[in-house]
Amino acid sequence: MEMTPRENMMAILEGRQPEWYGDFQSAVEIMMDPIWKSDSVPRDGLEHKDSWGTVCVFPPDAPGKHPHVTPDNAVVTDITKWREQLTIPSLDGLDWSEAEARAAQVDRGERFVEYFSAQGLFERSHFLMGMEEAFCAYLEEPEAMFEMLTAIADYKKRAIKEAARRLKPDVIFFQDDWGSKQNLFLPPDTWREMIKPLQTEIAQVIHECGMIYVHHADCICEPIAEDMVDIGIDIWQGVIPQNDIVAIQEKTGGRLAMIGGIDGPAIDNPDTPEEAIVAEVRRCVDTYCPAGRFFPGAPAPLLRTRNSELLNAELDRYGRQWAQEHPVA
Repeated sequence: MEMTPRENMMAILEGRQPEWYGDFQSAVEIMMDPIWKSDSVPRDGLEHKDSWGTVCVFPPDAPGKHPHVTPDNAVVTDITKWREQLTIPSLDGLDWSEAEARAAQVDRGERFVEYFSAQGLFERSHFLMGMEEAFCAYLEEPEAMFEMLTAIADYKKRAIKEAARRLKPDVIFFQDDWGSKQNLFLPPDTWREMIKPLQTEIAQVIHECGMIYVHHADCICEPIAEDMVDIGIDIWQGVIPQNDIVAIQEKTGGRLAMIGGIDGPAIDNPDTPEEAIVAEVRRCVDTYCPAGRFFPGAPAPLLRTRNSELLNAELDRYGRQWAQEHPVA
């Protein structure tokens, strides 16, 4: 009998023999919970405030919302006055019934129930202040910034506990991009001082609630890969090949499972030939799967349906072939 998607992905995660190599996220059911709903904005390209008061724009052709912070609309204009300027959203009175009903319908032998936690500590800080002002605050007023980050982390921990109580998720997808395609946003030592201890607390709550911790960061995180292990991240999702993935696998010694490896932007043009998409899938599988605990896939969804379908079809075909030809010792 063939493994279910959940069983297959757990085999990869635990270093056992899978029947195919593929993206862990293909085996999850994401719950549209009331916290996520309350923080969402319409996909109409217009300005709307999210639940934290940040002005955001969600273009119809974009994968998600983006902050549009100016000196006139920033929520926090002075980090030393964040307590007076920031109102943290309430978790009271939210209607969980729709999400609870959907979670109850998922066959947990087949798939994972996943809770999505958008805008982690770093992202929320620059959503509130704007990127440049946030960078200055991290370096010039670290005590005040750490206090605000602590308040954001406390909110995140409360939200995770509430989601765990209501939905009993198997997995949390925690989103916080810590870098760009070129480098980390913060100096590693600053990140270790400001983000790492609070993220470790969040990871502890995630595990106490019985969830697998998937951290999304489709960016450069290579300088802090070992720190991600220290935090307690189970799976790093969004691993772009601009990171030296093989070196990270060697450095972390299999302690950090990863999802990604495909260079999405390189194969997401309207005129990208099918052969190029096939070649990129095979390069990813051949290069990164030998180390184990690797889920090949696009770090972020491709924007073009044709390209995405070709990628998924080849990943399914070649991921199965590769698993058959490379038994786990």
